Amino acid sequence: MKHKNMKAIKLIQQNMIMVCMAALCSCNGEFGKVAAVLSDGIVEQSETDIHEPPQTVTDYVATRSAGGIHDFYSEGDYWWPNPENPDGPYIRRDGETNPENFVAHRHAMIRFSKIAGNFTSLYLLTGSEKYAKEVERHAMAWFVNPQTRMNPSLLYAQAIKGVVTGRGIGIIDTLHLVEVAQSLLRLHEAGVLSDECYEGTRKWFSEYLTWMTTHPYGVSEMNTKNNHATCWAVQAASFAKYVGNKEVMDSCKDMFKNRFMVNQMAADGSFPQELQRTKPFGYSLFNLDAMAALCQILSTPDDDLWNYTTPDGKNMRKALDWILPYIVDKTSWPYQKDVMYWDEWPVAQPAMVFGWLAFHDDRYLNAWLPFPHFPTNEEVVRNLPLRNPLIWMDK
Repeated sequence: MKHKNMKAIKLIQQNMIMVCMAALCSCNGEFGKVAAVLSDGIVEQSETDIHEPPQTVTDYVATRSAGGIHDFYSEGDYWWPNPENPDGPYIRRDGETNPENFVAHRHAMIRFSKIAGNFTSLYLLTGSEKYAKEVERHAMAWFVNPQTRMNPSLLYAQAIKGVVTGRGIGIIDTLHLVEVAQSLLRLHEAGVLSDECYEGTRKWFSEYLTWMTTHPYGVSEMNTKNNHATCWAVQAASFAKYVGNKEVMDSCKDMFKNRFMVNQMAADGSFPQELQRTKPFGYSLFNLDAMAALCQILSTPDDDLWNYTTPDGKNMRKALDWILPYIVDKTSWPYQKDVMYWDEWPVAQPAMVFGWLAFHDDRYLNAWLPFPHFPTNEEVVRNLPLRNPLIWMDK
């Protein structure tokens, strides 16, 4: 039986490769260039996931959660047992991830995000609706099916043992739903998403967006001063775009122009608050990627965030150019090394490929091409907000 399954998987792989290669021949311009780089990896990533069952929060029991089986739960990454009181409240060690904390729900969501992005990319490459149906199958399980759906709130994320049952900063965990929403939007626009899935998932995202914008956890996260606020806005903008909430989209544009550009970015394009962390390189990349995501989600011909410049001269071009030399040659980094995962960065940072699309500057493309496009390190994946450029591009 195992031999037959392996043969079936191999046949699926071969068929996908043949179809992708044929599709690539018909793709021109920027989409075709990016597709040529990513197609083999997309096929490899997808071959083991096709026809695999969805895994939602209901598949993993979080025994320390104060919520129920349908509630997303995670524990703060940088919180550890106190050596002086091992059974007492956890204490913080900034930048040092505790591998014993509960992250199964986050891993399931990241898996869902990968599946949605990869199969939507395959649909865009091939036009085959079977890949759209794979996305729909998982989306129905996560958002619609009463037995397996996740509640549209985040009351129990980034909990700390002995301290708090959930925190507003836990909203950053659902950053991995951004490409799910974009995948569903692209499939709906292509006319290959069922009405049941479209209406059901729009209802879920609308309810979660309302929670994000009104609950004290969401309001506190929105008002933070570093990458957490940026990532809140990325999510709000993406979910609002999917459900057609122009008011929230306009609010996120205002946050980008009048808060993030003004208060987070220095005159040289760096992010001083990220540079003060124990992982300054990784956090600088992360915040830039999130800023680039906002530009990609919200820019229109009449209001292009990529080319927006503050009165004192700050813009995305400066941010890209500030980090670019350190991506190309990390040994030139003039600040302290990250306390963990220094060697794992950079990867193919989405800010670089999106910056290339925005400015047609090959320096950015050349800083994206040679790096890993499908990283496997859990910490890197957790801090990579967009991993599927094709779903953000016009074909």
